[in-house]
Amino acid sequence: MVEYDNEKFPIHKAAFHNDVQTLSRLLSEGEIDIGAQDPHGNTPLHIATMLGHKEAITLLLSKNAPVKTKNSQGYSSLMEAISYGNRQTINLMLRKLKSQAREHLSSRKPHLMKVLGSIDDFYMEIKWDFHSWVPLLTRILPSDVCKIYKHGTALRMDTTLVDFNDRSWERGDISFIYNPQVEHLKQHLVVLDNKKKVYQKLKNSSVEKDIEEEVDVLMSSDIVSAQMSTKPITFQPMMAGWFFRHEKSDMVGTFSTNYYNVDNLNLVSKKRREHLTQDDIKNNKTYLQSFAHGKNIPDENDMKSFEHRPDLPPPAIPKVTWEEYIYSSEFVHLGRPMDVKINSKSFKAGIGLSPEFPLGVNTLIDILEVIAPLKHMNKMRHFCEGRMPHGFPVRLEIPLLPTITAKITFQKFQWCDNLSMKFFRVPRSYTEDTNRFPEL
Repeated sequence: MVEYDNEKFPIHKAAFHNDVQTLSRLLSEGEIDIGAQDPHGNTPLHIATMLGHKEAITLLLSKNAPVKTKNSQGYSSLMEAISYGNRQTINLMLRKLKSQAREHLSSRKPHLMKVLGSIDDFYMEIKWDFHSWVPLLTRILPSDVCKIYKHGTALRMDTTLVDFNDRSWERGDISFIYNPQVEHLKQHLVVLDNKKKVYQKLKNSSVEKDIEEEVDVLMSSDIVSAQMSTKPITFQPMMAGWFFRHEKSDMVGTFSTNYYNVDNLNLVSKKRREHLTQDDIKNNKTYLQSFAHGKNIPDENDMKSFEHRPDLPPPAIPKVTWEEYIYSSEFVHLGRPMDVKINSKSFKAGIGLSPEFPLGVNTLIDILEVIAPLKHMNKMRHFCEGRMPHGFPVRLEIPLLPTITAKITFQKFQWCDNLSMKFFRVPRSYTEDTNRFPEL
């Protein structure tokens, strides 16, 4: 009989013991936070996943337990599900993760409409330049100019960089349109491929084949966690001049800009591969080497490792009691023993802030949240959420990956009064392709 009297983390304990009856009762009482984190940063879903407790996992997901939350080591429940290696669990979590992302954007709609409705229409350009310390890689990295238009409560972003990750990037001519007034689409965020003249609504549901293929890719790849260090980032005025030192400032576009050095900017990257075979590791290494030499489109040989993956044998049940787990001063991993490689890299970064820029940082964060499906845009949003000196970040450098840094410049901004609403609708000549952008 498991005791719960005076327990500080009762739903975590119920998940630990796969005590579904108690877990269901506690959650039905409505006063407990299903996404609460214990001293290790784990949610009840983390614990149930690492221990392979399917009944508790199913119950927690049915109650909308957050999948995206990361523990103190930087791992989400989905990452732990990949390590454990049960296809059904990974499938369920992947679906819930996508569903929760849509719910979040939908819940933010009233706030976004209020923000967008309170400012005049505008046009803005953001230039991205990508750099790497890896020899030759900078030469082949793409650059991009994102064009953002705002009219009423509608947003449009045009970009040529479709996707960007640690393996490849995809070029194209795409547009994100966020138009909460187009009710007949039943979807406010639409992505256009202007070359193929097709569009895709942010999916309300995923095709079974797509999900299964995504599960195969996840089970065949490293589990990667990249986090900025928790040490506070500090900003020091950048100095210029040889004899008469002064704080550096210049013009970015038409905006007077003050520059700062960003200190304590460390990116800690962790790669786990306890769920991979030696063939997987070899294939992934070959893939990354070909990418570093400028080959960024996989061929059939590259994709062989992504064929249907069977469930992994479950790991041994850890010999640790609840008390040993919850009261340990060190992180206790309950799942498959980790095979992890950790890299920590310090970045020299700078930021240019202008007090004259017409938008506020909070407005920028709201705008970037709408177009967050682009991973590099999401990284910029998270960086801007940190505490910065006064001003708008018209020029900044941020690490995207352990080997790649982006230099971002807000090179143009102008108020507009001549934007047509047609620009924020899907052209009639475009046809729907529900799988043009599988990751969205």
